[in-house]
Amino acid sequence: MTTPTHRPPEPTDHPPVGLGPRPASPGVETSEVPAFMGWLLRTLRRLRWVDRRYPWLLDSLVVTGTATAGLLHALLGHDTGPFATTRARADLSPVLLVAVTVALVVPLWWRRRAPEAVFTVVAVVAVLPWALHLWLLAALCLLSALHNLALHGPLRRLGWAAAVTLAEMCAAVFFLLPSQQPALGLLLLVSQGIAAVALGLALRTQRVYRAAQEDRVRRLEVEREQRERLTAAAERQRVAREMHDIVGHNLSVMVGLADGAAVLAASEGEESAEALRLIGDTGRQAMSELRRVLGVLGNAPDATTSLSPQPTLTDLDRLLTRVRAAGVGVAYRTEGDLAALSGGVQLTVYRIVQEALTNTLKHAGTGARAEVSVGVDEDVIRVRITDTGPPRGTPSRHPGGDGSGHGLVGIRQRAAMYGGTVTAGPRADRFGWIVDVTLEAVQEA
Repeated sequence: MTTPTHRPPEPTDHPPVGLGPRPASPGVETSEVPAFMGWLLRTLRRLRWVDRRYPWLLDSLVVTGTATAGLLHALLGHDTGPFATTRARADLSPVLLVAVTVALVVPLWWRRRAPEAVFTVVAVVAVLPWALHLWLLAALCLLSALHNLALHGPLRRLGWAAAVTLAEMCAAVFFLLPSQQPALGLLLLVSQGIAAVALGLALRTQRVYRAAQEDRVRRLEVEREQRERLTAAAERQRVAREMHDIVGHNLSVMVGLADGAAVLAASEGEESAEALRLIGDTGRQAMSELRRVLGVLGNAPDATTSLSPQPTLTDLDRLLTRVRAAGVGVAYRTEGDLAALSGGVQLTVYRIVQEALTNTLKHAGTGARAEVSVGVDEDVIRVRITDTGPPRGTPSRHPGGDGSGHGLVGIRQRAAMYGGTVTAGPRADRFGWIVDVTLEAVQEA
């Protein structure tokens, strides 16, 4: 039987709701500070929420609270501080007292919408309560307007407003509020003015910091979404290029084989000639549909990529065998150590050759001849594919001389990944087409 052990409660940021005050213990003052700060922060958050939802409510509280404090001080207050020697205020007319209070307090209602105008009005009207020895009412309204200007107004006006406030306080203490301790009274008013400005600037800085943090979070979210879209677009383009290279090449070989078999069957009078011609036409229609699908693949959902190994230069022999079977004679030669190239470079060279020969099948047709050469010279790879064009008397169907075909765009994109250049167009020395590519060699690690 085990004896249960006592586990001390885990520390929390604030005391549980509903519990009374903790019993006195050594260091209780220190332990109560975090609880008080937590309560203060929660209260400020609630006030900010109320202020955002009901801004008129806080404005009403400021106006009514200032008016109430000023009136109570004028009617019931007895000064015991530096202004204790001023004359009593009980002989003031209630109508005059209310009129002065309303004229000084009401402008505070518009303190957030027009902070400069409100401070100007309050600073001018405050001269009257200073002269009537209503110093608390004048100080409350003037400091509230100054605090609001530091919080909401343009900072370039804050220095002038602080100078006007200091000058008005000096005039009030030394000329309008005669007392035996004018220096102490001025120190009291100036310290309160400094506190009002400091509090306004601190709250303003906090708001600016919070707005900057929220803006940064929004920008990071936008950048994250943009990165995701760019990544998805790049992946879709890669899949489209692979589909064009693989499916397009196989369709071209199929069409070439069907056309060749149709010609052979027709020459021998076999009934399968028509079916073979239909196969060739269907293959050409499928290639046309494939190009249209690849044109919109950039907006399509993610595709499932093939899990088969990517081809290398050792697979070129099988590629050339299929092309030869489709009716295009291909001569192939290599120079240098191709096996030392990295897998990415070998895949790029394979796709370039595949695309160029696919263009030969599509545009030159059967009966054409092609030459493929791949050479490695130090840090440069040279890939050259040439063909003799269509048979004499048959118009060339190669793309324009600027190399603007879809397949040639894929060749340029692949070459650009390895700092390569591409030259594609009609041959200058003879009839036919040439694709000349240079790449930077990347050796296998």
